[in-house]
Amino acid sequence: MSGLPRSSSAPLKNGLPPQELLDDLCSRFVLNVPKEDLQSFERILFLVEYAHWFYEDNSVEKNPSLKSFNLKEFTSLLFNSCDVLKPYVAHIDDIFKDFTSYKVKVPVTGAIILDETYERCLLVKGWKGSSWSFPRGKKNKDEEDHACAIREVLEETGFDVTKLLNKDDYIEAVFGQQRVRLYIIAGVREDTAFAPLTKKEISEIAWHRLDDLQPASNDVISRGITGLKLYMVSPFLASLKSWILAHQSAIAPRTDMPLKGISMWKAKNSLIGSSNMIVESQSTKPEPDVHPPDTGLGKSFRNFRFDIAPIFQAIEAGFRA
Repeated sequence: MSGLPRSSSAPLKNGLPPQELLDDLCSRFVLNVPKEDLQSFERILFLVEYAHWFYEDNSVEKNPSLKSFNLKEFTSLLFNSCDVLKPYVAHIDDIFKDFTSYKVKVPVTGAIILDETYERCLLVKGWKGSSWSFPRGKKNKDEEDHACAIREVLEETGFDVTKLLNKDDYIEAVFGQQRVRLYIIAGVREDTAFAPLTKKEISEIAWHRLDDLQPASNDVISRGITGLKLYMVSPFLASLKSWILAHQSAIAPRTDMPLKGISMWKAKNSLIGSSNMIVESQSTKPEPDVHPPDTGLGKSFRNFRFDIAPIFQAIEAGFRA
């Protein structure tokens, strides 16, 4: 990296960022932080990850001739360019390996957002890939669980759950060495406007029928009954069903709602020249579905207003099947 020019802000012919830009990233995200954040390589790598996000979301987007990097490539680039990190370049592979192992131990919190009838939940789809999940993310240092959930939901959906979150209403599971806590946020209007605040993290936000996410299992990666690919959703469904049975909605199920998922926001990539433009699409009020209402068995998440006994029998039969 010693051959990078220090005075030019233009990218090199091979797309590598100029030293001026790397110096700015190092100064902004690594040097000007509290000393306690530089006491371990795990904390330093989190700072490098923030720098990576900024580079991809801002520098590359504004100057498409700059090369895009994965986190490991960017880490190597910054270590070779930042004076305070250069002494550890020889150990970068071990440092990065330890960091990836550490990340899977960081607690995760988020929210299961239910509509007014408790029939649908809000799922987000990542920028890369096709999996849907509940909005959630890793805790920051010294951050409380509920505060992390509020922040992550706001970042990924643009919706502030502060006034709706009950610290006692949550479902928690442990995957390997990682604890995941999801707060239940019930009674959100279907026509609420959603849009992520972060760039290139979420590609779509949609309401999905809880019945379509069955069956519940302990599989981190699963598929709903309609083929929807799910990540870290299925292990929470059984406990969510129990919560819904104990907290009946005051709003009756709506028969005019579509049976399929309702997309509330979607980002589309439009190629213009050599650059990618992010086009945000906010859905309008969902139109009634032409299909008749689903009256069959398996209504595990319904608002139970009828004779409870046969419905419980149907639920048990469905789980045994």
